[in-house]
Amino acid sequence: MFNRKFYLIVNRKSCLIVNFGPDPGSSHGGSNQKISTEMISEIIRNKIAGKFFGQHEIKFQNIIPQDSSIAQNFKELDETGLYLHIPFCNQICPYCPYNKELFHEDLARNYAAAVVREVKKYAALMAGKPISSFYIGGGTPTTMLGKGLEEILDAVFKNFNMRCSIHIESHPNHLSNENLDALKSLGVKYLSVGVEALQNRHLKLLERPYTENEVKDFVSRAAGKNFECLNIDFIFDLPGQTISEVEQAISSMIKLGINQAATYPLFRFQYTRFGKELPDKRNILSTMFRRRKFLKVIEEIFYGSRFERSSVWAFTQKGMDKYCSVTVPSYLGIGASGSSYLKNMFYVNTFNVKEYIRAMENNNSPIALSFDLSEKAQMAGWLYWRIYETKFRKSDFQRRFGQSIDKEYGTYFSLMEKIGFLQNGQDLINLTDRGAYWIHAFEDFFSIDYINKLWGTSKTNPWPEQIIL
Repeated sequence: MFNRKFYLIVNRKSCLIVNFGPDPGSSHGGSNQKISTEMISEIIRNKIAGKFFGQHEIKFQNIIPQDSSIAQNFKELDETGLYLHIPFCNQICPYCPYNKELFHEDLARNYAAAVVREVKKYAALMAGKPISSFYIGGGTPTTMLGKGLEEILDAVFKNFNMRCSIHIESHPNHLSNENLDALKSLGVKYLSVGVEALQNRHLKLLERPYTENEVKDFVSRAAGKNFECLNIDFIFDLPGQTISEVEQAISSMIKLGINQAATYPLFRFQYTRFGKELPDKRNILSTMFRRRKFLKVIEEIFYGSRFERSSVWAFTQKGMDKYCSVTVPSYLGIGASGSSYLKNMFYVNTFNVKEYIRAMENNNSPIALSFDLSEKAQMAGWLYWRIYETKFRKSDFQRRFGQSIDKEYGTYFSLMEKIGFLQNGQDLINLTDRGAYWIHAFEDFFSIDYINKLWGTSKTNPWPEQIIL
């Protein structure tokens, strides 16, 4: 059994807490020691959460917000984003942490009808509030092409004040000419394809149902349809993967005519099959530095091909609008597991598809958990996503919260600037490549643990009484 040891990353200019992980130098350790280190981990998270969130724990409870409170939140926002979750896949990938289940057409059509009911419910609460971004994720949204997706989109555009185009995820095997034309006819202008790997041995490990040559043909076909932004997802730091393989894959992506790539290291979430069957037993310190080495190579290739960083993990062609997910300051989430982040509340729909459908058919709320956000927590959430995007304006914080961001976080910005993690301008804060990686590694100390608890529990219990993060 491995010990779990707390590490500090130290180099010439920085000292940064990053994570807990196995200590390969230890060959023994009892349960008491394991409990002790987990307790220490929790104490540290609580202390830091208290500093940034103003509270030592985040307690989600099975409390349904009043419609009047939701409506008031919408009223106080200038605009909001919209997220639609499609929880169906043709197969279940062993590494994927998101809410999904195998596609069945009858269930999908019932799901579409339930989502339409939820859309109509929110239409009255939003009272014409502009929607500035629309992102459809999953699961695999294109499983529902011709099987209910069109009805959902028709309801969205009829009932909401849509001021944006559609961003949607797709599986490579769904990129037939017919499906691509159908997506364009629905108003999709931003398309993301879950490629994940571009060498056959890595595709086999990830259990992707296509070959390297097949997926290249699929992506080239999509590129020929001239979407405003074609993004592909790519996973690096796979077991046994080499730097030269990553270099080859990134160069191949660019030649395929993509406009953006979202590149992620392989995260092993505890409740996924990989998390249970393929745990990462390597030293977390060496893992973090190895991933930084991979990412540095990825950065160099993209920068040399006229791409620029558009988030911690994503790179977009210069002059192109980026394909974006839920990083907007506020958003409404609809569908099973849809999460909503409004002004002073965060709530999550039940993850269970059948329970979600049953709730909507019975005119009940699909909300399973909610959490009231203090102003300090709102600020921390705003800053988390702006850091993820790697650049933001102080004036946006001033406009949102009515106070100076330097008053709240100026000490931290000064420190991060001194160690070369960001450039602190008069209005613009821009993270350096090194800062984007290491600051996000610090954030992962919270977010991965939170996801394991919140999503892991919600996937097994449709209506939890409470979840404490």
